[in-house]
Amino acid sequence: MIIYDLNCDNNHRFEGWFQNAGAFESQLEDRLVCCPQCDSYNVHRVPSAVAISGHHAEESVSKTSVISSMAPTSTALMPVGTQAMALYRQLIQTIVSHSEDVGQSFADEARKIHYNEAPQRPIRGQASEDECEELRDEGIQVLSLPLPKEVG
Repeated sequence: MIIYDLNCDNNHRFEGWFQNAGAFESQLEDRLVCCPQCDSYNVHRVPSAVAISGHHAEESVSKTSVISSMAPTSTALMPVGTQAMALYRQLIQTIVSHSEDVGQSFADEARKIHYNEAPQRPIRGQASEDECEELRDEGIQVLSLPLPKEVG
């Protein structure tokens, strides 16, 4: 089992587990390797910490060995990532279809709902990290989810 650090053309970094280097090349050529975040097939290897010499490299190798021994032996791991993204997209679609988009007014609208100044309803929108932190400090539940391009 070999683990590669991979990057897509949208600069999303992720890990790929393969039976060997040949399996990686073969799966890449057959377009079986894609970014789990954006489904891009333009994927390439990037340097990993294991390639760095010294004490930390030895630690990385031993951690990798432990992880490899726990990994499934199947080389068809990318479809699992694709399935996970499909489920995530389905979750996002459900949220989008069952909530009101309040856009940049998310923090203000969430407060109004929390303090019974607006009707109770599921909302979604945009808020900064600071606004989300303030909402949480006020006891307002906030969940941050990145939206896939086709939903956003």
